[in-house]
Amino acid sequence: MSLSVISRPYCDTLREYVGLEFQRSSHGHAPVANRATSTIGRSLAEMRAVRVWRRAPRRVCRYVAWRDEMARGRSTAMVGTFEAALAATERGVDAALKSAAAATRELRKARVGAKNGQVRDLRKALAAAEAAAAALAEEARAAVEALDLDEQDYLASGGYAKELLAAAAAGGVAMFEEDERLLCYPSLVRVFPADAAVEIDRVRERRLRPSVLVGLLAAVQDRAPRFKPEAFLDSLRSAYEIVVAQELKKPDAVVRLVDVWAVLTLLPGQGREYTKQEFARDLYLLDQSAVTSTSRSGRQLRWSASTGTKGSGVLTTVARSGQQQRYWGVSFTAELGAAKR
Repeated sequence: MSLSVISRPYCDTLREYVGLEFQRSSHGHAPVANRATSTIGRSLAEMRAVRVWRRAPRRVCRYVAWRDEMARGRSTAMVGTFEAALAATERGVDAALKSAAAATRELRKARVGAKNGQVRDLRKALAAAEAAAAALAEEARAAVEALDLDEQDYLASGGYAKELLAAAAAGGVAMFEEDERLLCYPSLVRVFPADAAVEIDRVRERRLRPSVLVGLLAAVQDRAPRFKPEAFLDSLRSAYEIVVAQELKKPDAVVRLVDVWAVLTLLPGQGREYTKQEFARDLYLLDQSAVTSTSRSGRQLRWSASTGTKGSGVLTTVARSGQQQRYWGVSFTAELGAAKR
């Protein structure tokens, strides 16, 4: 439910019960404050005082309660967020389900009355079912109005990423934004506005509610990552040797990891298939595994930070602890025969 823009049919209802006045906007009708009192419609207390409360539709009462709560500042941080819109919609759907259950219950009573010829009970049950059905329609409309934002526009604006970062921080889950991706050990998250989805480690995910998505990412952190350090180290060493040969360096020289990544993604399109963020994540997993050599080669991996972590070519990822981890260069010890020569 939005305080800023309201549909035309709902305007008439709010004008009648709450005393709101509206002005047209590009998206609908926006409520305006009373010039004399500088207030936006009646408060709950005022509605009760003039006996409007009892006959007002439920969604009007909810709107006023929500508006008064916003005015008191108790939920200001949630206004206009995706989480708030989904929470309001969920409450509306819950209320509609209760009305649907009540309508079903009364209709069953009506069926029994019709079957047995209990006319008095039949009329009573039908009236109750009709009232419950009307309430159901009202609650369903309220649920539709609660979801008042365009998810594709919101995802494209960057607002969703910021909200997801805030939700992660509130949930104690470390997350950082880097080159249009969200880093959350050991996962990489990318937002796809046109598809109204996110991608977690190349798997599309349509559960967009920030609290739910943060929960999914936290659950991934509790599982051991599917990573083969020996196979990755062999690929890293092979690419390293190509860089050393291209730059005419010593066999055990330090080279930048971004240059190694460039070799690993030489074929067209591979840079999109295997991004720098994924490479940095794999470097961290290799670092944590403590594997520095494989059965295919006796050359030992050595990490090199030097002053490179303060300059260009730095690769950044998120460590298990939640801290940012940076990598710049590597080297491999020379083979024994090459060292003697």
